[in-house]
Amino acid sequence: MAKVYDGIDARMAGWIEKQPLFFVATAPLAADGLVNLSPKGTMGTFRVLDEHTFAYLDMTGSGVETIAHLRENGRICVMFCAFAGRPTIVRLHGTGRAVLADDPGYEAELAPFGEAAESRRRYLRGVVRVNVTRVSDSCGYTVPRMDLVTEREALDAVWRSRDDERIARYHAERNATSLDGLPGLTAG
Repeated sequence: MAKVYDGIDARMAGWIEKQPLFFVATAPLAADGLVNLSPKGTMGTFRVLDEHTFAYLDMTGSGVETIAHLRENGRICVMFCAFAGRPTIVRLHGTGRAVLADDPGYEAELAPFGEAAESRRRYLRGVVRVNVTRVSDSCGYTVPRMDLVTEREALDAVWRSRDDERIARYHAERNATSLDGLPGLTAG
């Protein structure tokens, strides 16, 4: 059932943007470096921009592995699983970059996200933009059926309760480097 596609067509894009959860995988170049796999949720924070490009909002979190790995080598894979409906797994491989708040073009990168970006602007670290080099799907026969009860609001609630100075301090203390010591939110 596995198939490789020329790009992300309209049908697939529609399916992707309805998924409440996706997974982001990156790795450093070092053979002994830590591979990172992060779950991402929150509807409206992922956009297919065209057949070979997608982007997602990168909100402040406990680690900065994706940004650090993208700075070092750009390699990324994003995976979606159908937890309802037809069993499907979609993987988007490519090369990406993190466009941070101080980077040229940041405002343009936020535009496709509308209110999802505006309501989180204070604690967004940036936008991850990916040029897709491989699109594939496979059966999701072993992925369980699950129902979405509700999205968690904890991340938004935590960061909305903190002032700009506290968010900046968190970025400096917790998001400056990856677990492997690669530059994250620092210019490095």
